[in-house]
Amino acid sequence: MNCIIIDDDQTARLIIRNHCIQTNKIVVLEEFSSAIEAIKYLNSTKVDLVYLDIHMPTFSGFDFIETLKDLPKIVLTTSDQSLALAAFEYKSVVDYLVKPITKERFNKSLEKIEALDFKKNTASDITIQSDSLFVSVDKRLVKINISDIYLIEAKGDYINIKTDQRNYIVHATLKKIEEKLPPLNFFKAHRSFIINTNEIIDIEDNTVLIRKDVIPVSRSNKSELMNKLNLL
Repeated sequence: MNCIIIDDDQTARLIIRNHCIQTNKIVVLEEFSSAIEAIKYLNSTKVDLVYLDIHMPTFSGFDFIETLKDLPKIVLTTSDQSLALAAFEYKSVVDYLVKPITKERFNKSLEKIEALDFKKNTASDITIQSDSLFVSVDKRLVKINISDIYLIEAKGDYINIKTDQRNYIVHATLKKIEEKLPPLNFFKAHRSFIINTNEIIDIEDNTVLIRKDVIPVSRSNKSELMNKLNLL
């Protein structure tokens, strides 16, 4: 996770920077003593998180929030406890740290941010990388090598992803995961099944055998499957 720090007080910026470094989880990209300078920076650079002082001369933290359209997550930092209620009126504000900011309070804030990120990432329940995907299972993100998947079955609002090691029940649609899988090796044989064509053992009439699973192939998809396998 990366961040920028906006505070007109150099000591306050230093404290936040040190807290970030000690976590080994946050990279500080830049520091700004002026919110206006930070706005210019954000117009060209994507940032995950902003530590933002509320009380700054000329242009306050609230002015900053109201100026930007596409806001990253904001953690407000201030010596003024009375503005917490007003601060959380802004959707982008994820926490409110009162100065002096202790290491313990800073780390609690980070835990809250990570929990929010986890929720966001698992809302779709599937995140894909080049040769693997992450799925949300029992509130955990589990990595699955794409090459290990031999069959995916639709089960109502869920899909069952089958691998050699285990099966994964994930809240998602077949269409959603089909869009994320490499089309070279995966084929939607039926409205309820996606198969890994490398794992086909045999084909008989309108079925294919994948490991020990006999999978129906819809008539409309049979010829496409044959072409895909270079069969006549």
